[in-house]
Amino acid sequence: MPTALITGATRGIGRAIALRLAPTHDIIAVGRGDVELHRLLDDISAIGGTCQPVRLDLRRPDAIASALGGSSVDVLVNNAGVMHKKPLLQLEASEWHEMVDVNYNALFHVTRAVLPGMMLRGSGHIVNIASIAGRSAFFGGAGYASTKHAVIGFSESLMLEVRDHGVRVSVVCPGSVATGMVERDADTSWMLTPDDVAQAVAGILATPPHALVFQLEVRASQPRK
Repeated sequence: MPTALITGATRGIGRAIALRLAPTHDIIAVGRGDVELHRLLDDISAIGGTCQPVRLDLRRPDAIASALGGSSVDVLVNNAGVMHKKPLLQLEASEWHEMVDVNYNALFHVTRAVLPGMMLRGSGHIVNIASIAGRSAFFGGAGYASTKHAVIGFSESLMLEVRDHGVRVSVVCPGSVATGMVERDADTSWMLTPDDVAQAVAGILATPPHALVFQLEVRASQPRK
């Protein structure tokens, strides 16, 4: 059974992707919290899947190299992300750096850890979770939107670098998703669910080997209320 490594796997979109892929993949689940990781392990085990939990702070390149370097991975889903939605002058430097480190820098370090094995085997698929904010903007998004723009640029450049080695790269750009990133008092009834995004990722992975879905936008079909 192929192996799928998913970052940010304990919540929201990442958790949904892990559960969606568990029937067809051995899961390596990367997250920060032991309790949430073991809850995911239990849920995957309950549906007959296997899960290796990895507690990891993606802000630490040395920890990423130590935990993931040399891993044999068929699918990598770079999903982990954080958002501090504030106008620039209200944004703390620590909040800016956390978004850059988790949303963007981690793509470099995690991908570098597993890509050599994919290239050696001549196969593999990297799916990066960006956002519609990666091609547009919103008030208070100077930090978050810029990281998602960077994810799309990273993904397209990487796709061109590795496609001759049998490795495919895709980027998924969801619209508004009902996760913990949404403000507490927001109406989420019209939004996408994490399962919607997970289904899109599964569809990309099921694409025939001779074809590639590089960039996919996933939007809610209902009008915003």
